[in-house]
Amino acid sequence: MSVLFRLAGVAFAAIGLLAPGALFAEKAEPLKGLLVTGGCCHDYENQKRIITEGLSQRVNIVWDVVHEGGSGREHKVSVYGDIGWAKKYDIIFHNECFGGVTDDKFVESITAAHHDGVPAIFVHCSLHSYRNAAVGADAWRELIGVTSRSHEQKRAVNAITVNGDHPVMKGFPKEWQTPNGELYKIEKIWPNCIPLAEAYGEDTQLDHTVIWLNTFGRARVFGTSLGHHNETMNNEVWLDLVARGLLWSVDKIRPNGKPMAGYEGSGIKPILLEVEQVAVPTPDSKFTTPVNTQK
Repeated sequence: MSVLFRLAGVAFAAIGLLAPGALFAEKAEPLKGLLVTGGCCHDYENQKRIITEGLSQRVNIVWDVVHEGGSGREHKVSVYGDIGWAKKYDIIFHNECFGGVTDDKFVESITAAHHDGVPAIFVHCSLHSYRNAAVGADAWRELIGVTSRSHEQKRAVNAITVNGDHPVMKGFPKEWQTPNGELYKIEKIWPNCIPLAEAYGEDTQLDHTVIWLNTFGRARVFGTSLGHHNETMNNEVWLDLVARGLLWSVDKIRPNGKPMAGYEGSGIKPILLEVEQVAVPTPDSKFTTPVNTQK
């Protein structure tokens, strides 16, 4: 037997003594996420599937889902009243639409939970939630990183990358036109916010941030205003982006935008949806303008 084959035999024998899976990165304990959803104007029944299934395909994460409040704007999500509710999770995903809530202490209690260090993701109408709370609204906006109170008419949004070197934007096109859309007017960018992409508003004739990062206290925050329609969310570009935003928020992203070892998802496959069900919005007169319907 040649030296080469003798050495190979020793190597394979040594491999046989190793514990199963020792040559491969072990799967980490799954991240634990909470999705809060419900309220006005969107197909949350299907969107909760897009978010939880789509992100679990890309990230090693399991979900609890709180979906309540019907199609109204005034509901106060029950879990926010539980002591230490946020500390049970690695990340909170906000996809709720409750712009009619006016209870300042209730809203400030949500922001305080994040300020203590629990990361967050904010999508679309979560930006307009709690906007009628006189004091709490600004605490909510500081947590998110941007202020928005209204949107332009429904049309596709052309998102243009402005910070392509950031790991969250690795793989995101220089320009991406959403299949459908509803551009949110950004009135203020808070001091800790880092814009990653923007889009030009045909109604306002201004550029508006559409993807960003924020820090709030000890919490990392990822946000995007893109996501009104199912066809935008149930799209590889959107899901890949939000997955990277999630990984950044929990500090599990590599410089190339990929998950750290052990935090890979289950594998990408199509998400087949039920027939879309969207509550018809009733305009909020406080924020209604001639060119848009407000949530």
